Amino acid sequence: MADFSADSDLPGEPTSPWLASTLADDADVSRLESAESVDVAIVGAGIAGLSAAIELRERDVSVAVLERDRVATGVTGKTTAKLTSQHGRIYDHLRREFGRRQASQYAALQEDAIDAVEDRIDELGIDCGFERVPSYLYGNDPGAIQREADAARAAGLEASYVTSVPPFERARAAVRFDDQAWFHPREYLLAIADELRADDGASLYEETRVTDLEPGRRPSVRTRAGTVQAGRIVLATGFPILDRAGYFARMHPKRSYVLGLRLDGRPPEGMYYRSGEPYRSVRTHRDDDGDLLLVGGENHKTGQGGSTIERYRRLLGWARERFPVESVDYHWSTQDYVPVDGVPFVGRLGAGAEHVFVATGFRGWGMTNGVAAGGLLADLLTGDEPPEADLFDPLRFTPKPSLGKTLSENADAASQFATDWARALLSPDLATLERGEGTVVREGGRPVACARDADGEMHAVSAVCSHMACLVEWNDAECSWDCPCHGSRFAPDGEVLEGPASDDLDERPSSSLEEWK
Repeated sequence: MADFSADSDLPGEPTSPWLASTLADDADVSRLESAESVDVAIVGAGIAGLSAAIELRERDVSVAVLERDRVATGVTGKTTAKLTSQHGRIYDHLRREFGRRQASQYAALQEDAIDAVEDRIDELGIDCGFERVPSYLYGNDPGAIQREADAARAAGLEASYVTSVPPFERARAAVRFDDQAWFHPREYLLAIADELRADDGASLYEETRVTDLEPGRRPSVRTRAGTVQAGRIVLATGFPILDRAGYFARMHPKRSYVLGLRLDGRPPEGMYYRSGEPYRSVRTHRDDDGDLLLVGGENHKTGQGGSTIERYRRLLGWARERFPVESVDYHWSTQDYVPVDGVPFVGRLGAGAEHVFVATGFRGWGMTNGVAAGGLLADLLTGDEPPEADLFDPLRFTPKPSLGKTLSENADAASQFATDWARALLSPDLATLERGEGTVVREGGRPVACARDADGEMHAVSAVCSHMACLVEWNDAECSWDCPCHGSRFAPDGEVLEGPASDDLDERPSSSLEEWK
């Protein structure tokens, strides 16, 4: 395959420490190559999918998990891995927009998720760097911080209003949550995957892309080489590959960026988060080489927001102003989905898909929400009706917290759609396209995504996303084509990197590009 690495001078390995430290030790891959029948088929082997799978097996439900790539190499393998119930200014929002009871339900589920991870680590003897630490939400609006502290305490959390934190940046106030945690998420999930592989009632298939889903009375998922029929199907894939409840209009994809830094000195203890645009996230990870400081932020809507290389540079500049940075060991980006009302979607997918369930919309807080979703789904799939299910119900109607955001987000998506198609009519000069760069041009009335590889050769694929016909945008840091509407991402040769698209971009041989090849 052609090398599309960008000449960006970004320091560090372009991966997370979770993936860098474990991929070489992965077990041999098992792919679905025939037909199978189980009680529940789960699409996605991240923290939500595997949490649901292990919970279901403990209730004697047979499961098959299908993963496009390898276990926990998607969003879960690119998180900052904070196990915390502190999700920005969420509790003041929940109390105002949903009610005190719902805020308490949300808080209890997140705290239970931290405990559940710790219990499973102890049960299975998993070495994944789990450590209890305090977590701080800080900012320069003492009133907003005080309201969040009050709402968190009212929701049953041990939250305290403090000042003089963080130690690395001026801030007027913060909310402190004690007994939160950090861990190595892939080490944790690889151990769970091993438990499933050793279980006669569970199957785990990797490098197995689901290409179609039949949601009927006896639903099934199809891949290029096999089919799984199941009594129930769970989609734990980010954006669901089947949309029966207008998810495209009720949540949007966002990307964010992380640096793994070595410092000349001790890193700050605890976890820190500054909300706002752009947010900032700080935590420490202890590995074989010492302490690694993880600094995250620079979020933006996928496919929008300009150069992603510049996002990394701004984040590194911010870090250098506050920490004695000795080296940058890692840089990576991740993607999550933000619901318009701020609460994840966990439950039945929607009309005409009674036997299909979904877990998505974790808003960047997927470690506890993913574990909580696994427990909720296990309850729902085995006939229980936990009271928290109403809060997370994908079919909920919440006009108060969501109507304004829904209208603005969909207006933005429509505007982006129209602008991109209009821009595609104006073909730029491909002679100016440098190595590692890409752009969309018009070829015979069709938009074509053109990228120049590291050897100077030009490559062309359709610029029309195979999901819902939006036009893709070039991501210059990751050298990928990203859809600004629903977050599908593609390699320069058109291969799907992440959904909801299940089909690759069509290859577009182009006669007018020959002179640039």
